[in-house]
Amino acid sequence: MKKLLTGNEAVARGAFEAGITFSAAYPGTPSTEILENIGPYKEHITAEWAPNEKVALESAIGASIVGARALAAMKQVGVNVAADPLFSFAYTGSNGGIVLVSADEPGIHSSQNEQDNRNYAKFAKIPMVEPSDSQEAKDMVKSAIDISERFGTIVMLRMTTRICHSKGVVEFYNREEVDKKPYIKNPKKYATTPAFARGMRVEIEKRLDKLREFADETDLNYFEWNDKKIGIISSGVAYQHAKEVFGDSASYLKLGFTFPLPMKKIRKFASEVDKLYVIEEVEPYIEEQIKAEGIECIGKDKIPNIGELNADIIREVLLDDKRDVIDCDTSDIVPRPPSLCAGCPHRGLFYELAKKKNIIVTGDIGCYGLGVADPLNAVDTIICMGASVSAGHGAQKALNRYNDDMRAVAVIGDSTFFHTGMNSLLDIAYNRSNTVTIILDNRTTGMTGHQDNPGTGYTLQGMPTKEVDIPRLCNAIGIDNVKVVNPLKLEEVKGTLDWALSLDEPSVIVTRWPCVLKRHSELDKEEFGDYVGLCKVDKDKCIGCKKCIKTGCPALHFDKKSNSVVIDKVQCVGCEICMQVCPVDAIEKVGE
Repeated sequence: MKKLLTGNEAVARGAFEAGITFSAAYPGTPSTEILENIGPYKEHITAEWAPNEKVALESAIGASIVGARALAAMKQVGVNVAADPLFSFAYTGSNGGIVLVSADEPGIHSSQNEQDNRNYAKFAKIPMVEPSDSQEAKDMVKSAIDISERFGTIVMLRMTTRICHSKGVVEFYNREEVDKKPYIKNPKKYATTPAFARGMRVEIEKRLDKLREFADETDLNYFEWNDKKIGIISSGVAYQHAKEVFGDSASYLKLGFTFPLPMKKIRKFASEVDKLYVIEEVEPYIEEQIKAEGIECIGKDKIPNIGELNADIIREVLLDDKRDVIDCDTSDIVPRPPSLCAGCPHRGLFYELAKKKNIIVTGDIGCYGLGVADPLNAVDTIICMGASVSAGHGAQKALNRYNDDMRAVAVIGDSTFFHTGMNSLLDIAYNRSNTVTIILDNRTTGMTGHQDNPGTGYTLQGMPTKEVDIPRLCNAIGIDNVKVVNPLKLEEVKGTLDWALSLDEPSVIVTRWPCVLKRHSELDKEEFGDYVGLCKVDKDKCIGCKKCIKTGCPALHFDKKSNSVVIDKVQCVGCEICMQVCPVDAIEKVGE
């Protein structure tokens, strides 16, 4: 059977076919759909959302140690969070086969940076495979499991956005049912105390020597001989771009197993072509290693190391061939930057927060990062997952040291709070800070597509479970001042902000209201009911002051001809923020 699958869907199918029985992840673009598509294989595979990537990988490591086949998936910056167990597990080695999927994001479409995680494989000294289409994405899960069990090591499956999200035809096979490998108690193998780790350090180099031999033997690295005037070494999606540009006019060394590199094959290939190009996305990972071996090649001296690569870029920089494009008049195109959805529960909080003077608002990773943009302009910093709370703490401590009366307010989502914000809040309580922490509980993991988390009451595979009570959790951590508010009630939000800022000790405000796009669970229906409605502007009352426009709601627009605001019926959900802002009561709710 054949199906059209994205790379992420193909990895999920590969996990099924490879006999994997445990999988875990924290949702993050472009990797999210991997676990979502493993979820339906519940009869064969346990699939779990973990609070963060470190926990996800550690859970998979535990499954591997006792002999099961396992997989952990995450986006590029998630590997930073999981790096601690990754490096240690590289030393101990595995038992059951285990795969770490790193979904990199050249072009920074939804991340805070652009990083090339191929360097993690080299740094951690673990083997790595790189698919260049959906079929390979599926097949390489099985290859990675085989390599893992043959060499006793975790294997990185390195994806990129275009492999994760583009589609290709994939051929299906049956699942390989394998028994769990026996677990033998052996602290000398699995306990990384310094005395044991020093021995592991020697063994990891011996394993690398074997992997170097394997790299030159495996069919994952292969030649495509055509015209030998030009030779191209490439991997991943860059290989597809190179093939589109050069076709049969060049020969290729296609690399699917990219750490360690197959240096014997590379030398052979380089010796048989007149001019050698290394075409890769982002960093000169392959190029630097080839040049270190004394092999001349052309790479990042011509090919950019910033952003996604494509065929047009390669054609222009290597062949000096710039394709003609159709010119068009763009003067009438209205810029449409991303904005909080109409009815987003975060809007009311940011609208009131932006009014506060003499505060620094430390933001975090999530939809609410849009609070940094016009017209709300409420957020000042965004660093990484969980950083809002700890950065706010450090900022407040420094301000207090200098007797500056500015206050620090940290804003963090519910899923991000579970990810790494809890540790930071513990730091605030322990170190006697006086920051204000606002937890935006929209009842889901919003930005990555509404995945469940420890606060929703459901697991990835739909099982009812314990719902974390965020206010009680904050109390347990050591925060005495905790209030829960409806963020759509502006007076309630304003009063609670004033209360928190008046305190000289730490406080937490929990804004609790569902994401406007979320499919409501039974728990949501019980708590919030059916609240969706519709608002309308009375044009005779509207004075054209545009105060409602300043809430940033995309359902509102100003009609110059009538000098009044108009509400888009399709987008409006009747959240009533605009009603509360209007100074002349020109907006009313007309439907439930």
